[in-house]
Amino acid sequence: MTAIATTRKPRRLRGSTRKAWLVTHIVASGAWIGLDVVMAVLVFTAMFTGDASVAATSYQALRLFAVWPLLIAGLVCLASGVVLGLGTKYGLIRYWWVAVKLVLNIVLTALGVLALRPGVDEAAVYGRLLAAGDAVGPAPDLVFPPIVSPTCLLIAVLLSVYKPWGRTPKGSA
Repeated sequence: MTAIATTRKPRRLRGSTRKAWLVTHIVASGAWIGLDVVMAVLVFTAMFTGDASVAATSYQALRLFAVWPLLIAGLVCLASGVVLGLGTKYGLIRYWWVAVKLVLNIVLTALGVLALRPGVDEAAVYGRLLAAGDAVGPAPDLVFPPIVSPTCLLIAVLLSVYKPWGRTPKGSA
């Protein structure tokens, strides 16, 4: 007797389950963008204000809004995106736009912990010293994170809407 190989179709998310994951993904993305906007307001306020107490408060407040809240939003966005990728026709690496979004998410989430955290910690210390009147040396340079991250997240949103570039070689097979 010959064995007949059967190929199982991947399970697809349907109806309200797919919509719940999509809402989770959209809300996490929106939270991530919002946290980036708050970070930008705090960084640029600290950089451009003439009031030392406002700068000190802004630098110290960064610790509340940057790193851990961004990490949580990034991880929820990543998890919901993976579930949606695996549970819909788009897959994780079947289409270029999904693969690029996946890479952007992983890179931004990793950068938040590895590269942003030391700068935010330094800014908080500088803010405490500034509030006490003991700040010496230049202010921490945090100009790039509030520019790079929202730009990458805007690209991810545009990719979700326009879905450019077609299938990857893996998706064509």
